[in-house]
Amino acid sequence: MEEHKPALLVLEDGTVFHGKATGKIGTTTGEIAFNTGMTGYQEVFTDPSYYGQILIMTTSHIGNYGVHAEEIESGSVKIAGLVTKKFAEVFSRPSGTSNLHDYLVENDRVGITDVDTRALVRHIRHKGAMNAIISSEILDENILKEKVKEVPSMDGLELSSKVATKTSYDVGEETASYRVALIDFGVKQNIARCLAERDCYVRVFPMDTPVSELMAFNPDGFMLSNGPGDPSAMPNEIELTKTIIEIEKPVFGICLGHQILGLSQGLKTEKMFNGHRGINHPIKNLKTGKGEITSQNHGFVISRESVENNQNVEVTHIHLNDNTIAGIELKGRPVFSVQYHPEASAGPHDSRYLFDQFISNIKQYKS
Repeated sequence: MEEHKPALLVLEDGTVFHGKATGKIGTTTGEIAFNTGMTGYQEVFTDPSYYGQILIMTTSHIGNYGVHAEEIESGSVKIAGLVTKKFAEVFSRPSGTSNLHDYLVENDRVGITDVDTRALVRHIRHKGAMNAIISSEILDENILKEKVKEVPSMDGLELSSKVATKTSYDVGEETASYRVALIDFGVKQNIARCLAERDCYVRVFPMDTPVSELMAFNPDGFMLSNGPGDPSAMPNEIELTKTIIEIEKPVFGICLGHQILGLSQGLKTEKMFNGHRGINHPIKNLKTGKGEITSQNHGFVISRESVENNQNVEVTHIHLNDNTIAGIELKGRPVFSVQYHPEASAGPHDSRYLFDQFISNIKQYKS
């Protein structure tokens, strides 16, 4: 293990933070973002929605419980880089299989620790989302300031194709009561598991699958997954979703899938000044009046103005911190979506009822 090698974090606006290297020795770039969750770092790091992002973990100690073979949401670490205050080089959990440093090295991920993450997050909250670069091999600030200027903006960037499956695969028992076609824009594994637990046979399809192939599976409903990047940069997937909705079968969208569903109905999306990333975000269900504590990870939202001007769409959930749109449904159709992660992993299970709602819609459709 490399110890105490210096590293630099340079933001797009020229701000520099000094620290020590963690993970692989190297250089990485991406949009910098922060997650406020106190647990679940391994699930977060393997969430495909984080692809292309340098992630700050606001919890002071990261790595203290190591990594575990079953706590992954995809086949590899998806964050572009990691920023922490204190990085634990040893772990204390008996069921842990490795330390986080080795896990990052195995996944070719560069990190920096001993950074004042409070000051860094305050800076980003004030200045807004921006690109950044971490390096433990180039320690010349001027060179890094030039390199970070070359990083493409997340606004207008299509990233799903870099993390979504290229071939179909199945989850659950073929004899299950319901068949769900899950379109993969960067799916978390727990979405498929939550469906399989509810007696669904799930086929996960590549994002460019033609409708004819989806229908050949004879699905009872469609699931639109989470994923990274700007939804407005995905015209083919928006058109596919529009076609799926016209089939009149139940549809459930999560996060990027929610945004694509909205765009398919003429709504608009917008980039947030700062995204929502953590496992304690408060949501209000406008239909029941109940609150939910939710897991979230997104930097784009459906525009409130576009929903209010659309007679075919109803707002079902709002984020209580900033009143952004957190859930919609299509009037008169078994089609709904949410801007957060009901499958959690990591996070609370308050919103798991949404999977039950989807199954209820499928039951009504089948009857």
